[in-house]
Amino acid sequence: MTAIRLLVITLLFLAIGIGMAQDAEIAISRDAAPSADGFKLTLVAGGFNRPLFVTHAGDGSNRLFLVEQSGKIWILRDGERFPQPFLDLSPIISRSALGSGFTEQGLLGLAFHPLYAINGTFYVNYTDRNGSTVVARYQVSADNPDLAAGGSGEIIFHLAQPYGNHNGGHIEFGPDSYLYIALGDGGSANDPLGAGQNRALLLGSLVRIDVDSDPRYAIPPDNPFVGVANAHDAIWAYGLRNVWRFSFDRATGDLYMADVGQNRWEEINFQPADSAGGENYGWNVWEGNHIFAGGSAPNHVPPIFEYGRKMGCSVTGGNVYRGAAIPELEAVYLFGDFCTGWMWGAWRDHDLNWRANTLMKTSYEISSFGEDEAGEMYVIDYGGDLYRFDPAEA
Repeated sequence: MTAIRLLVITLLFLAIGIGMAQDAEIAISRDAAPSADGFKLTLVAGGFNRPLFVTHAGDGSNRLFLVEQSGKIWILRDGERFPQPFLDLSPIISRSALGSGFTEQGLLGLAFHPLYAINGTFYVNYTDRNGSTVVARYQVSADNPDLAAGGSGEIIFHLAQPYGNHNGGHIEFGPDSYLYIALGDGGSANDPLGAGQNRALLLGSLVRIDVDSDPRYAIPPDNPFVGVANAHDAIWAYGLRNVWRFSFDRATGDLYMADVGQNRWEEINFQPADSAGGENYGWNVWEGNHIFAGGSAPNHVPPIFEYGRKMGCSVTGGNVYRGAAIPELEAVYLFGDFCTGWMWGAWRDHDLNWRANTLMKTSYEISSFGEDEAGEMYVIDYGGDLYRFDPAEA
């Protein structure tokens, strides 16, 4: 284990210890269903071009970083957008993301290193001019904390994509300080490559890599398929069609993945924090809880929630609410649908059975959810606006 990783894990344990000292009992279940009566959505900022992610740097600055699919990353503080983009990748991303037509390409993901406040390192996921998936490492400017060092980009991960859709694109550091990368099944329809159940391919999987132990990346030694024949050792979980946003519960470390369905069922998948990885979420043998192509899906893990075409056509994953402003939402996983604007909450009852209910019908094309440093939550309308979850009486 490298010195950097030891430092990261030490700091994470210290942070967890402080948090648990302040709140000795972490809620993992609820007595009752959440209700939309306890919160409202407040417009924070608008006028963005294809916004599809918002996050924070974890550096104590209380800034938000909003990703536009068309290549720019903007900083906001107290609802005010900074005049200059933090980073502009529009010259190098897929041209389809620069036009007005629908596309699944472009700048798709952003993740700040757990030690960003010390090392100024962050990562982006985009499709390049050839349509390939690229994960690149960047540095913040040495002279201005609100600007990235534009020439600092270094490609650490590259994967050719056979089609222009199902690129996944979300990246996030887990509680273990490893970088997780969502990769779709390669695109087209019905998984023509059979990628979902082919562990020899990275497509159709959630990848887990160590970005601190090698100039590019290393494979964590405890990845589930290290040394397994006909399986790629970077895979953490597989059987996924096109995960559009995954997240780790900041209090428990549990992993939630929203997997976009083919033509009938959208699903939410779950992996507990103590998992050793290797779960098979079923695609394309299964779509949700229903047989799709049929065949064998060893060790299939069914979703915790699914919904059909009457409620939407493209699920957008969110986060478990761990903020302080809205107790009504404590321990609720919030997610929505891009096509219909429906928003749901999923939670566990005291028998640890999964429950879910509809919270509200919005007019948004829900492209993403996100958290700030305090754990308060936001939702993005792909049409250009960023909203914050606020108490209903605020």
